[in-house]
Amino acid sequence: MTGPNRTAWATIPADEERYRPLYARLLGLRFVNPGGVLCFLFFEGTVALAVLLALAELVTWWAVLVLPAVVAAMVKLNDMVAAIVVRSAALVPEQERDRFRRQMEPVVGRARVEWLSHTVPGVVVNADPVPPNRRTDPSD
Repeated sequence: MTGPNRTAWATIPADEERYRPLYARLLGLRFVNPGGVLCFLFFEGTVALAVLLALAELVTWWAVLVLPAVVAAMVKLNDMVAAIVVRSAALVPEQERDRFRRQMEPVVGRARVEWLSHTVPGVVVNADPVPPNRRTDPSD
């Protein structure tokens, strides 16, 4: 195969890897790159939600362990689906991509609109002047 390495865009340089949140590093996320606030919500937020639900006796205390694990599994699954989508999009030949872009480009043009100085909404106004011999006299 010719062209650039297809996995080059998926890898994160080592110097940037150490600045990623611990949650993203532990899950080994390659395509989804959540920030610090989102990682906080994914882990600590779900733990707090599970504790509140357990204190309200809506769920058992096992939810404190299960809910963060389920959220982590869903984030990892989302990363795996993103990998599949990106890899399948990379396999589309350039010719097909160009054809698709040409088909999906919006048509930009200019419409010629006659300007009427005395338009009323909802009323059709004719722009043609009325000839003088066709005018009716109200006194007739």
